[in-house]
Amino acid sequence: MQFSMIFEAQMANPTAEHEREVILDSVEQAVYAERMGFDRVWAVEHHSTKWYSHMSAPEIFLTWVAARTSRIRIAHGAVCMPFNFNHPARVAERIGMLDTLSGGRLDVGAARGGTLQESSLCGVDIEQTKAQVEEALRIIGAAWQQDELVWHGDVLDIEGSHPILPRPVQTPHPPLFLACSKQPSLVEAAEYGVGALVLGFAGPEEVANLNRIYRDAIKERTGERFVSSVTNDHLVALCPTIVSEDGARARQVGARGQRFFAQSIAHWFSGGRSGIPDEAVVEGRDEVAVIHEAAEQQVAMLHEAKIPVTVNATATYNVNHAYGTAEDAIGYVQKLIDAGADEIMCLIQMGTVPQADCMETIRIWGERVIPHFRAKYGA
Repeated sequence: MQFSMIFEAQMANPTAEHEREVILDSVEQAVYAERMGFDRVWAVEHHSTKWYSHMSAPEIFLTWVAARTSRIRIAHGAVCMPFNFNHPARVAERIGMLDTLSGGRLDVGAARGGTLQESSLCGVDIEQTKAQVEEALRIIGAAWQQDELVWHGDVLDIEGSHPILPRPVQTPHPPLFLACSKQPSLVEAAEYGVGALVLGFAGPEEVANLNRIYRDAIKERTGERFVSSVTNDHLVALCPTIVSEDGARARQVGARGQRFFAQSIAHWFSGGRSGIPDEAVVEGRDEVAVIHEAAEQQVAMLHEAKIPVTVNATATYNVNHAYGTAEDAIGYVQKLIDAGADEIMCLIQMGTVPQADCMETIRIWGERVIPHFRAKYGA
């Protein structure tokens, strides 16, 4: 059983000064996570999504973290693989460099890039993203199988032959993953032979459903679509969490942070229809009740826009997560493990959560939550 954290560099009050503070605070959290026994830190890649994510260059963030740590794995969760975001040969070169500098501690996820805001910035053809992500994974899978890469693919033709340098420590390459925001992508991850990064906002029952889809596809695959000579059947489930000795306060802080997360992601994924996120933190307000109200408003907005109300559309407003005490977190994590998760990916750094609460959450997970499961399932 593995435990990790994910970083969005998300923030209310996104001034330049606060932006720098949040990014540096995130580094401190990642370094502390190693001390507290976490196995991995993930960093997303998003572009031009103010409030939601200021993590536009995760390879630099992860390098900075790698330089200040010695054991914890560092991971892309995930690289935007369409070619106008990142040419696959350049991704492979960065993989080789970062795996070398970290001593073989890198994991690499692939993603399509989710919003018009991002694709319009980089001139990405949304209709081509799925094919380009698959081809990028295949190029990375092939990059170091021979001394030089020769590539004539369905989407990209590389003239001549080229060594991809530097070569990674892990052979033939670091473990590969796919960001799976929808059910069909779980089947694709299984058929590609890569790990699956799944959202867990809808709760353990939905994680169990996603796990069944992934495992069934693994059983049925023929190997014809494998992107590499090695496979990685590892399911990572998101776990929003804030914990404290004062469980009631932790639930309020977590609910407030998650509401900001939900509103900021809704803003960009709806093309701005849902309005900008509420940045106010009001002392004494019942944030659990307020996030329920925000969920109702989201449903009303979807109905008005004639957009189907699906689990994915409303899941980010579900506040029944690992908020409260260490015991609350242990109980929730057990449900995710029972649902089939191989790794629990903690979402702690949310836009309105103070740094002190993030650090306390990491400490309590390291002192009480993770050791509980190490004792039960082994290291």
